[in-house]
Amino acid sequence: MNTEQLNKVSTGKGFIAALDQSGGSTPKALKLYGVEESAYKNDAEMFDLVHAMRSRIVTSKAFDGRRVLGAILFEATMDRQIDGIDAATYLWERKQVVPFLKVDKGLAAEADGVQLMKPMPDLDALLARAVAKGIFGTKMRSVVNAANEKGIAAVLDQQFAVGQQILKAGLMPILEPEVSIGAADKAQAEALLKKGFIERLDALPAASKVMLKLTIPTVDGFYGELVSHPQVVRVVALSGGYARDEANARLARNPGIIASFSRALTEGLSAQQSDAEFDAALDAATESIYRASIT
Repeated sequence: MNTEQLNKVSTGKGFIAALDQSGGSTPKALKLYGVEESAYKNDAEMFDLVHAMRSRIVTSKAFDGRRVLGAILFEATMDRQIDGIDAATYLWERKQVVPFLKVDKGLAAEADGVQLMKPMPDLDALLARAVAKGIFGTKMRSVVNAANEKGIAAVLDQQFAVGQQILKAGLMPILEPEVSIGAADKAQAEALLKKGFIERLDALPAASKVMLKLTIPTVDGFYGELVSHPQVVRVVALSGGYARDEANARLARNPGIIASFSRALTEGLSAQQSDAEFDAALDAATESIYRASIT
């Protein structure tokens, strides 16, 4: 594991950009960017267009390691180039932004109030490719829709088991059990999640450190014990469907947690903008998320 990159994500001021929309979420991301579904005929054309959007973000002068600590990539982005250079290499060498990779294959059907990750039979091969490409860490998402003790335990057990597999490959796992912002008992679900996290983190060997990506909690400062836990490198927050201003306001009330926003980062960016307009919009978004992350 790259020590300079570890230091940056552990102690750096800034946030992690989530540029990892995959098959299911790409059409929506493109539509928000001003690209209608009529603009592409198949998945290959769709992914070309979303790669162009991501490349435009990453190559913008508004996007650099001063405010952006890391970026989470989709597998197809890792395998592509930006400005003629492998995406992960471009991020680190040109921008001083630490590259992460989304490794999950989507969500299973809901059971016990949660959605586990689908099986990942080819994960070891993907992790080996990620190491070869210069990726620092990984991200994988499950969803919690209700305060169901059995379901939340299953989500955490799966996240920690796969996290150990990722650590063995020499990569930093970001464990992401997202609590739905629409859950009727969101605060209770977060209480169960925190308790389960602390039990499992306490049981980890000293050398096994992880990052956490969590929904901004209902109670301000609720995840303080996770932020300060010795096995936790960093706690990052997803925007979870909140608009950027609300996500930033909520994040700023949770000291020690930094953003890892996706839709809230790209909000207001458009394929129709000139480069100057695009850079200005991205700069304003980046600055606001950076400010919310350093409180």
